[in-house]
Amino acid sequence: MTRFVLGRIGFSTLIAVLLAFFTIPLLWLVTAPFTSDPTYEVAVPDFTLDNFQAVLEHPYALPSLWNSVVLSAGTAVLVVILAALAAYALSRVRLPGRDALLYALLLLSSIITGTAAMVPLFQLAVELNLIDSQFGLILILTGGLLPAAIFMLKDFMDSTPKSYEESARVFGATPLQIVRHVVVPLVRPGLATIAVWAVANVWGNFLMPYLLLSDVEKQPAAVITYTLYTEGGQANLSMLSTFGLLYSIPVVLMYLFVSKKYGFRFHGGIKR
Repeated sequence: MTRFVLGRIGFSTLIAVLLAFFTIPLLWLVTAPFTSDPTYEVAVPDFTLDNFQAVLEHPYALPSLWNSVVLSAGTAVLVVILAALAAYALSRVRLPGRDALLYALLLLSSIITGTAAMVPLFQLAVELNLIDSQFGLILILTGGLLPAAIFMLKDFMDSTPKSYEESARVFGATPLQIVRHVVVPLVRPGLATIAVWAVANVWGNFLMPYLLLSDVEKQPAAVITYTLYTEGGQANLSMLSTFGLLYSIPVVLMYLFVSKKYGFRFHGGIKR
């Protein structure tokens, strides 16, 4: 009995330490923007809005958030559309070596990351005149996310009833009409999951925007964040914390909305 009690106390202590480890940074992020002179310690704020005023007066802070929205939304739209079409084709058409191709794509997308491929990608962008082009950056980010997106969406496509598609063909529906009106409504949770995943990946991406966008007016918030330091290299905590809070809110709201609407069900088919 004593051993059981000690075990429960030790387990509860471990959980408390882990919760504190993840909670304290979040508390700092919420309180520091409302503190006149924030430090690295969590303290009761004096509820000032001067830090937000400073961010609003920054010439690139709010435009960079809009740039992040453009890059994330554009990439998510392309990833969802292209991955849905490719996953549907791979799910319905029997091709030799199909499964091996899927696993090879997933493996290569995990090994050849942005860091490993940055030199050839930069050279490709130079050859195609895509430097300082947000559209070019969207295409490159889309290419990097597509293999994993196709792999995940194929599971949703495999679990959708084929009888619905056969009924639609009897009434003369074209393949694109079947995808749009039959398949897409059945796999909406999967599409929402892929969209959120793509937005989260692009929203926090620093390397590729930093390499391909030299114009500061086109750079996203992930890059602008690294400029919120003093000339001596010290972090400007008032600006950094406030901008970090504003930078986090859109993704959190998107996650809560999609989670409430779809619940992130990692399977397709009919909802029972």
